[in-house]
Amino acid sequence: MRAIVFSDSHGNYDVLERIMERHKDDGDIFIHLGDGENEFELITYVYGGEKMHFVAGNCDFGSERPDYDIIKFGGKTIFFTHGARFGVKGDLSMLKFVARKQEADIVLYGHTHVAYVGYDDGLYIMNPGSCGRPREGLPSYGIIDITDAGIAMHTAEI
Repeated sequence: MRAIVFSDSHGNYDVLERIMERHKDDGDIFIHLGDGENEFELITYVYGGEKMHFVAGNCDFGSERPDYDIIKFGGKTIFFTHGARFGVKGDLSMLKFVARKQEADIVLYGHTHVAYVGYDDGLYIMNPGSCGRPREGLPSYGIIDITDAGIAMHTAEI
């Protein structure tokens, strides 16, 4: 099972389309972590919505979408959020606390525009970076593979 994760597209439809074209055949779900609701809605219209998940970011003004969500995928629980509400620019302690309270196996966040992949005492953690406005390096997104052997996560540049 493969999840494709992106965040902070900030109006850049073209970059989302490139990611979708790259993974339309191998992505089982697609998760946008906010700050890109308009282009995500268009991508959902073009590629279909049954595999798509989105949470609102701090720049998705007037959004009626939640700022976090929890899904079951590949037998694992994924807690995902934009991250502003959980203070991720300072540290990840509040985010990890809430994810553990939700019995998450994987926690995803954006907001910082900096890619990160980590593991902390049973909790897999990923920030895919920004596909629209990276603060470090090239635009990026995340890939999560869940197999019988375990969970593998990494970021990829666009």
